Amino acid sequence: MSFVNVSLAEMASMAPTSGGQYHWVSEFSPPRFQQYLSHLTGWMSTISWQAGTASGPFLVGTLIQAQIQINNPGYAATNWQGTLLVIAITLVVWVSNVFCSRAMPIFQNLMLIVHVGGFLAIMIVWWALAPHNSAETVFTTFTDGGGWQTIGVSMMVGQISSIYALICKRLLYFQNMNDAKRDKGSDAAAHMAEEIKDAGTAVPKAIIRSYLGNSLIGFIGLITFLFVLTDLEGALDSETGWPHIWALQQSVGLAGTNVLNFILISLIFAGTISFNLSTSRQTWAFARDRGLPFSNWLSYVHPKLQVPANAVTFTSLFTIILSFINIGSDVAFNAIISLNLVALMLTYTVSIGCVLYRRIVHPELLPKARWSLGKWGIFVNGGGLLYSIFAFFWCFWPESKEVTLAGFNWAVLMFIVLAMGSTLDYWFRAKKAFKGPVTIVQGFHLE
Repeated sequence: MSFVNVSLAEMASMAPTSGGQYHWVSEFSPPRFQQYLSHLTGWMSTISWQAGTASGPFLVGTLIQAQIQINNPGYAATNWQGTLLVIAITLVVWVSNVFCSRAMPIFQNLMLIVHVGGFLAIMIVWWALAPHNSAETVFTTFTDGGGWQTIGVSMMVGQISSIYALICKRLLYFQNMNDAKRDKGSDAAAHMAEEIKDAGTAVPKAIIRSYLGNSLIGFIGLITFLFVLTDLEGALDSETGWPHIWALQQSVGLAGTNVLNFILISLIFAGTISFNLSTSRQTWAFARDRGLPFSNWLSYVHPKLQVPANAVTFTSLFTIILSFINIGSDVAFNAIISLNLVALMLTYTVSIGCVLYRRIVHPELLPKARWSLGKWGIFVNGGGLLYSIFAFFWCFWPESKEVTLAGFNWAVLMFIVLAMGSTLDYWFRAKKAFKGPVTIVQGFHLE
């Protein structure tokens, strides 16, 4: 995964733009494939970020329901109530990113303090007060919960949630108008590049620093959690269904659990605001290049607020529409969210593959980067490409060997439908309207 992040960081330095992957594909791919590959990547990136954005309000809503449940044992959480919470949270996010965008740097700085303080508080509580497993149990006991019969396959299938955590929930710190902000995803900062000062160096540094810093924090948190998860089945079968709440209750009781879980809810909510912000910028950039239907409306920038208000509105409406699916089936909703990782890994595969092609076949045409891999470029890009393909393959596997309707990984069907939709849009509309960012940039330089 580190090779992927380093490759993205260099491309963000070569071409700092809100378009991200689809712009890089347009920049580095073979000319005869440039238009179609860029359009396909843009579609995949847009849908991936839109689906991933919906996960934030859903997590916040279900965590609020869980907190209500532990305080009121008679309360039975329902899907329609969760959907109402998602809608309410999304509306707050919409207001924040449209009308309060100038206050976001201050808010995110405050949440950074809460993030660090909350992490330390939870870790110290678990280290000092929780019952612990032995080191032998933590490091030598393996569970094949999916019935795959081999730990190796079970681990490959189970790694998807870890990849999702690293890619979609990691915090990125970067400079925006000289203020620190937070965002999600390996390429999240890239989608904010046009609003960041000195993006050619600030964005790649943000990608690398976030990966190193938060991977370390994540590893510490994971090992700690494994020590305090003394009853795996009990945690999974608890009344809320959230193992971390079960572990907190074993450590500090109800009052302490309320405080610490509220900190987690606040952090995820703050991240949801940032996720919506990056998603709307990516959508706006692709629409600006005529990659999406209704591009004129989506690419509108409010003259007074100086934000892509319509793209923020569309992103919020998309989340609300997805939330209605949860009323009938939380399995269907989770399946749509799983598309986030599948589509995003494809964009990484294509963009890294294109820059590797350019580096090998036409190295003289490779744009100069202020944050360059130099002689290590082929090795790092090659490693990133192989890992992206590897992760993309495992994204389609179901959670268990015995596949049921509820446990089926619907991402494979949705991915095929999305690819077909993108292709139809390309041939019937975008082939004439979408020329690719590199064509626009070249035309600008020739004028």
